[in-house]
Amino acid sequence: MTLAEFKFIWYMEYIHRTWGRAIGAFYALPAIYFWTRGHFSKAMKVRVLAFGALIGIQGLMGWYMVKSGLEDRFHGESDVPRVSQYRLATHLSFAFILYTLFLWSALDHLVPAQKLAGAVTQGAIKFRRLAHVTKGMVFLTALSGAFVAGLDAGLVYNSFPKMADRWIPSDILAFSPTLRNFTENPTTVQFDHRILGISTLSLISGLYVLSRKRILPPRAHTAVAAVAMMGWLQVLLGITTLITHVPVALAASHQSGSLILLSLAVWYIFWDS
Repeated sequence: MTLAEFKFIWYMEYIHRTWGRAIGAFYALPAIYFWTRGHFSKAMKVRVLAFGALIGIQGLMGWYMVKSGLEDRFHGESDVPRVSQYRLATHLSFAFILYTLFLWSALDHLVPAQKLAGAVTQGAIKFRRLAHVTKGMVFLTALSGAFVAGLDAGLVYNSFPKMADRWIPSDILAFSPTLRNFTENPTTVQFDHRILGISTLSLISGLYVLSRKRILPPRAHTAVAAVAMMGWLQVLLGITTLITHVPVALAASHQSGSLILLSLAVWYIFWDS
């Protein structure tokens, strides 16, 4: 690594830390103001405290993650100091959970939901369950992406749909015990991310097809169409990132795409809830 490259990642880390602290201040100061002015109901006070606690936990998790990259565990000549993929995935999970909670809370307070008249049918209940499963799969796929990033797993096989010349690579279970492969073997981690991505896209596509046959609020139809379009775009972006050997700009766009897709899934569930 050159000095210029070190300066770049140092400033990126510095900006990230400063931005995280600013988020805490931007949340705490208005919360204190509105609390002391009596603008919060009892339920809202609980929500404000819970969100504040999660922000604090997220900050601590970020510190704990960075600490793992400074530990004395890189001894080989080919070892590259890196943060723990477990802590990286946890840090990303907290960020996505926090964002989702804030988004849902904002929609709940600012946007009047459209409700359909009449009793809720059993079919409608099953359809909503499918929507929630789809949202969960979007989150799980994004979480697996954190392991891909943490292990540089996007660089081990840069072909699609096969991994090199095989559908299932020979080193997919190279580590012992077997369970280690799912979180520590770059080949297995990339394979899992592919399977999760394709499975999530299949669910999204199925949700869209089924929504065309159901009576939904008008904005719910718009939201599910947006989820479907973003789902296909996200998969195409992921494939492009893979076959071009993971350029940073595309990788960052792919990660951002997962957050956009999760946002659209939450938006759809809000309109259909």
